[in-house]
Formats: sequence, C-alpha cells, structure tokens
Amino acid sequence: MAQKPQINIIAVVDVIGALSGRTLQNGNLCLVDNGDHSSTGQGTTDLCTFVRPGQVVQWSALAVDLQTPVDIKSITFLGPDGTPSPLGRRDANGESEKLDLEHWAGMVPPFLPPGVPHRYRLELQMYEGEHSVLHVDTPALLRV
Repeated sequence: MAQKPQINIIAVVDVIGALSGRTLQNGNLCLVDNGDHSSTGQGTTDLCTFVRPGQVVQWSALAVDLQTPVDIKSITFLGPDGTPSPLGRRDANGESEKLDLEHWAGMVPPFLPPGVPHRYRLELQMYEGEHSVLHVDTPALLRV
C-alpha cells in the first residue's frame, strides 16, 4: 500500500473551556490525525503522529462551539531541552490584527532522524486580549 501524500492533524478546541480555565489541558484540546500508521495519543494533547520523509503534514483548528473563532497562531518545533529546534517555527509573521489561518502545512524533511519524537509547540489564538493565546508543548511527529 502506498503512503498517503498528506497527513491531516486536526486540533478540536473547546474555546470556552480553554479561555475559562486558561489552559488547553483538561479536555479543552483534542488532537487527531488520519495517518496510515497507528499514531499514539489520538484524542489527547499527547498526539504522536507517525510520518515519512516527503509527506505533507497539514494542521487545522476547529472550535467545538462554531460561533467561537480559533486559529493556529504558530507551530514551533522543539529540541530535546524544550527550546526551539533548527526545524524551525511557522507563525503569523507578527500579524496579530485578524488571524485567518485555517491550515498550516509543511513537508517532512528527509534529514529528520527516525524513531525520535520531534515535539512541537502548538499555539492557538482564540478571540483577542490578554489571555487569548494558549499553547501545548506535548504533541510530536515521529518518523517511521
């Protein structure tokens, strides 16, 4: 069976719960993917998506309450110590006025070491204001 050319990761967000509790934990964020392999942590913030070099990974955000907006503000790959890695960061380039980032996509590079989870920070923008941006550092991509 040929591998899928694209894997989709969906971030389903309970925006009201996240903003009220100021956290994406406690059931406020559910991450799922449609990969060919059995990714671990489906439905949690600890999703580890199995990928292969050359595949496109596309992230999307979806609010449980469809009247409440949620967008992806940035995705930053992290090194083993939790600091940004050379894999880089994708963000809104400082555009904080009105984010309309329905999808983020990137290709899995051939130099990504296999068998090692490559964690990333997923930053989500909900509404505007002081506590409108929340993040998790727990999801990862794993090259198989």
